[in-house]
Amino acid sequence: MAVQHEGIAGSQPKLPKGFADLEPFVGWALPTEKERLTARETGNIEELQVFYDAMMARLPAIIEHLKQFPVDRMPEDTERLFQMALSLIEVSIAVELYRRPEVINGFDRARFSL
Repeated sequence: MAVQHEGIAGSQPKLPKGFADLEPFVGWALPTEKERLTARETGNIEELQVFYDAMMARLPAIIEHLKQFPVDRMPEDTERLFQMALSLIEVSIAVELYRRPEVINGFDRARFSL
């Protein structure tokens, strides 16, 4: 199951003001580690690279925005941005190190409970 990167035209913004350029990636706003790992592993490296590039270009602004809120009291739109940043962490290893969605010579993740 790959993460959908559909635009959200005609609907309310899903991310905080100033982050409209990241709206096409709101499908990466996944609340659990298991969901983020599954999205990474079921994606292809090209789609992971596009998400990685978009998020890395905005990372300083994302961090500054997130620093304004306690992690347990974020507005919904900021929480989505935070979840996307967590997905970036999962995706970064695939893009930077392995150049593929799954871990090379790794154990099947299904063998572990998350």
